[in-house]
Order: sequence, then C-alpha cells, then structure tokens
Amino acid sequence: MEYTLEVIPLPVSDIDASMAFYRDKLGFHVDIDTEVMPGMRIVQLTPPGSGCSIALADTLWDTMDGPTPAAGSYQGLQLCVADAKAAHAELTARGLDVSEPVAHAPQDGGTFMYFKDPDGNGWAIQEYRVRATTSLREAIVPG
Repeated sequence: MEYTLEVIPLPVSDIDASMAFYRDKLGFHVDIDTEVMPGMRIVQLTPPGSGCSIALADTLWDTMDGPTPAAGSYQGLQLCVADAKAAHAELTARGLDVSEPVAHAPQDGGTFMYFKDPDGNGWAIQEYRVRATTSLREAIVPG
C-alpha cells in the first residue's frame, strides 16, 4: 500500500489575502476555490512542480476532533528548490520578503532561506541541487 502526502491544511485568518500571497508572491497554482459545505471555504494551492498542496482554511478544524490551530501557528513548513540563488531572485522580484540564502552546511541540502506568510506561518526554502536532475519520485523509487 502506498501512502502519499498530498494536502496540508494551513490555518489562516483571511483566505483571500492568503490566496493572493501564495499565488502572486510564490507562484503557487490555485487548484480549488470553493465552498465545500455551507460556511466552509477551501482554497487549495500547489507549488510549481510539487505533488503536495496546501489548503487554506479558517473553519475546517470545526469538523475535526482536537484543538483548532491558530492562524499563523504553523512553523517549519518547507519547500525545496534546485537553485536557491535563482529562487531568491524570482521571489524577491515578485515582492516576497525572503531572507538571503544561508549555507548552514556545505553539502547539498545545507542552504536555506526563510519567509513568513501574512499570518506568520513560517516557511523554509531548502536548496537541494539534486532536484535539477533527479525527481523526488525517482530518488525514492528508483527505476
């Protein structure tokens, strides 16, 4: 049995402002923008080249057991790119307030930059140069 991680619900306070941020500043594709049940709107966006999306929500957690995460409470979400300098140039040209790439370690995967969304959800972008030649799927399931 294969299990795929395909959607991460993200708590936000203003779905429209967050959708604009992820679409316009990060270049995520808007896959879904619909009211899935009365009073519950979901906007699902996917980063270019990714098999995993985010779902912006404000009332989704009302349907689940457990605590409701506060908008902006998620930290450590991570994107990967093959070239951090090129990604930094593209994102800053779009108006994203993103840190300069920092090499924490010399090996591939050791360079990061950071940003926050309008609510304060914290993201890292990791340079993983091998992605320029080997997709994640190929790396996990050779052949």
